[in-house]
Amino acid sequence: MSWRRFLHVAAVSVALALGLGGADAVRAAADSFVVDPTTPESLVRTLSTGVLDDIRSDRAIRAGDVGRLQQLVDARILPYVDMERTTRLVVGRAWRQATPAQRTAIMTQFRLLLVHTYAGALSRVTDETVHVLPVREQPYPDDAIIRTQIISATSANPIDLAYRLGKTRSGWQIYDLNIMGVWLIQTYKNEFNEIIQQRGIDGLIRMLTEKNQQLAVKKSS
Repeated sequence: MSWRRFLHVAAVSVALALGLGGADAVRAAADSFVVDPTTPESLVRTLSTGVLDDIRSDRAIRAGDVGRLQQLVDARILPYVDMERTTRLVVGRAWRQATPAQRTAIMTQFRLLLVHTYAGALSRVTDETVHVLPVREQPYPDDAIIRTQIISATSANPIDLAYRLGKTRSGWQIYDLNIMGVWLIQTYKNEFNEIIQQRGIDGLIRMLTEKNQQLAVKKSS
């Protein structure tokens, strides 16, 4: 698989995980589709189906509008994604030493980095559909892995995508995803830990902030 194809699939995957949809669809979410967080399978199925429809119908998202994406992450992320848990696991041991202000800064910049990274590729979402595979027996009652496949008429082979979810007081929430055998948390954890060891927590925040600023300038030019 080419890197361009991988990025495209990753964009769809992160969009589904973060609940990115069109602005009109966000306002009309109750009319267009209802996300069911009562089981991990129902959450993944209802969220992914509705979100793909929203992406295809929103011109700003398809044009890679980062500001629009950021707004939509804020609107969709809290109910269905445990971004704090994701960030905590990515940062690892250093999370315990971080102040509340540092934790907030890391989480904000990490989320923005994901949006910037995949914004351009989102414009290439076309005919993808998501098939939820039969649920295997889960070893832990409060943790689950739901396997899906992204199917496209332009590709002969479906793409494997798995979501990891945890049970919370408000229902099930996504906190990690596996794209073709690669877990998102582990991918960023290696990079972040190296930076923390060399520059500390504030160094990680500066790196993320500077990277996001560079990506914003690049997209606006």
